[in-house]
Amino acid sequence: MGETNTKSEPLFQVRTDVWVSASPRDVYAVVSDMGRAAEWSVECVGGTWVSGEPATVGAVFRGENRRGPEVVSWAPVVRGEWTTDSEVVAAEPGRVFSWAIRDKAGHAQDSVWTFEMAPADDGCVLTHDFRMGEPTEGIRGITAEMNDEEKRRFFAEWGAKLEKDIAATLGRIKDVIEKK
Repeated sequence: MGETNTKSEPLFQVRTDVWVSASPRDVYAVVSDMGRAAEWSVECVGGTWVSGEPATVGAVFRGENRRGPEVVSWAPVVRGEWTTDSEVVAAEPGRVFSWAIRDKAGHAQDSVWTFEMAPADDGCVLTHDFRMGEPTEGIRGITAEMNDEEKRRFFAEWGAKLEKDIAATLGRIKDVIEKK
């Protein structure tokens, strides 16, 4: 697997949903409050809005993150603590909230995290989606010294990690909103 990627097939695409006993607007109010991400995220332990009106398109959030040594332990991924800047790319109350991870130059990358809400059965279905089309600056750095077999292994293991993390995040959001 080389560094090139076709536009029709993303490098990563994970999408999971959960029913939540709350209205789409109430769920949106929680998931768009990025300062609360530590309550549900597997890696984000907090952060702050650094520019723009919070939770609006164009606003930038600096997330504080933490990853343990066990995550794809053989690969040169960031461990311990680090920050990421993310730019809000969609913000429609009660419907969708998305952000793209920025590169070191401050440009939004093809690495987008999304929450979508849809009314369903006296509550709503909350969908969490992650899509990475082209490899990000970080992925290019991680895989720079890997051979094709190591890249295949990394992408498979990282994809499995993403699936597990997104499912855990949704479960935690449901618990936060339903106060379990």
